Amino acid sequence: MTSTTPGFMVAPKLSDNLYAIRQALGNSNDIVIRELMLVNGQSAALAYTDGLVDTQKIQQFVIESLTFDYGETVTLDMPEAIAHEPFPELLRRSILKAGEIQQHSRMDLTIRSIVSGFAVLLLDGYPCAITMDMKLFPDRQVGPSETEPGVRGPKDAFTENVRKNTALVRRRIKDPNLRIESFEIGRVTQTDVFMLYIKGIARESVIEEARARLTRIDTDAILESGYIEDMIQDNAWSPFPTVYNTERPDVTAAELLEGKVIIMIDGTPFVLVIPALFVSFFHASEDYYQRFDVSSLIRMLRSVGVFFTLLGPSLYIALTTFHQEMLPTQLIVSLVAQREGVPFPAFVEAMLMEITFEVLREAGVRMPRTFGPTVSFVGTLVIGQSAVEAGIVSPAMLIVVAFTAISSFVIPSTSMSISLRMLRFPFMVLSATFGLIGMMAGIIVLVLHLCSLRSFGVPYMSPLAPFTSQDIKDTLFRVPQWAMKTRPRQVAKQTGKRNALQHSQPPAAPDSASSGQPGQE
Repeated sequence: MTSTTPGFMVAPKLSDNLYAIRQALGNSNDIVIRELMLVNGQSAALAYTDGLVDTQKIQQFVIESLTFDYGETVTLDMPEAIAHEPFPELLRRSILKAGEIQQHSRMDLTIRSIVSGFAVLLLDGYPCAITMDMKLFPDRQVGPSETEPGVRGPKDAFTENVRKNTALVRRRIKDPNLRIESFEIGRVTQTDVFMLYIKGIARESVIEEARARLTRIDTDAILESGYIEDMIQDNAWSPFPTVYNTERPDVTAAELLEGKVIIMIDGTPFVLVIPALFVSFFHASEDYYQRFDVSSLIRMLRSVGVFFTLLGPSLYIALTTFHQEMLPTQLIVSLVAQREGVPFPAFVEAMLMEITFEVLREAGVRMPRTFGPTVSFVGTLVIGQSAVEAGIVSPAMLIVVAFTAISSFVIPSTSMSISLRMLRFPFMVLSATFGLIGMMAGIIVLVLHLCSLRSFGVPYMSPLAPFTSQDIKDTLFRVPQWAMKTRPRQVAKQTGKRNALQHSQPPAAPDSASSGQPGQE
């Protein structure tokens, strides 16, 4: 994390300050320095970065205020204590019209304010600078999420403007205990980073650990949340992500209410959620907007998709290569007939098709949207059908690989989906070498590795390992909202119940004696 080193002070002479600013910023053509002569003969200069400030606000609330004849206003309308204050303090408190006005005497802070969207006022004869918040960053409007779409639920998503993002969270959580701490990370980029948590719900140990890890970051640039994720995550060599990311404000608010900590970075719509649990990567926001039975069924289908994403091709390789006796006779006869003329063993066949599908998937992501459907059509129909007709792969293998690719899309988290797709290849090697025994050995090693992981001190596999019966109600299935009375015990403080209802009840019918019957006086 960068710390602003003490620089030289603002000089009393205006020309010296303007020379220092021009030297520091290299006479950049987007730096505007406008010299002014106030009505009382005071020389001044206004400096700001063109494109980062609202020039209309500067003209209306700063320049017009400075050039207005304030002498009579001071003598007639202002209290005597204010009228006789030092001139910079008088400007800051009574003359200038801006939401946030600060005064300091360090030149490094002055230059930092200029390139951060502040308008800086310098006065001849006064060794201080007055900064006014006039930010108007070029950004996009709030729109629906492109990476986490949903049928039901809010349709807004975070943007690259971190202040808009904090406002979207504040709109949902109006509790005064929602705290936002600010950091400045990156020696060159000096990126604004915010840490959000709800005091009294989030564990102090997690807050302190997150604060310490952010403070220890020493780098020259932070351009996206992935930079910070890579520097604060646990077990960097693990294929599984230990930091969760999302661009949905409703998901962020829900995670805060469960006692988690949010890290927002200016310049990216993706926020980081810590600590991250393994089961959280398979939950979608829409799971909590549907009925609990529908959500539970969808989660079970999602679990089936996860199984095939990780083990689909390796299971096919093991059964067709080592364990044909486990397949029905008619099925094995059909598979053998399909493989006639295929020059490769099942393992090589599967590897070729998996690599081909991964290349097509990456091409579809990186290609311009105009060509995306073309790549998908050519890849799925033309290449697949041509490979079968040419005898390079069998139809059964094409079906297995295609279903595996489709199954990976049911995982809501892109980072977890990529991890499982990457682990698919080692399992294919194990199944081609040792059959089902190798695949089972790989599963055991994988489970042991998952149980050994921690995310900011919280067991990665909780509430499954260690098993917590009170928290199992929101894992592979979901109970009704009124039954989720407590927050996750491994993550949040247990400060009272979340829901006081014992069970879902319809509203009581009105008393007929007091309300009267229809048609009666």
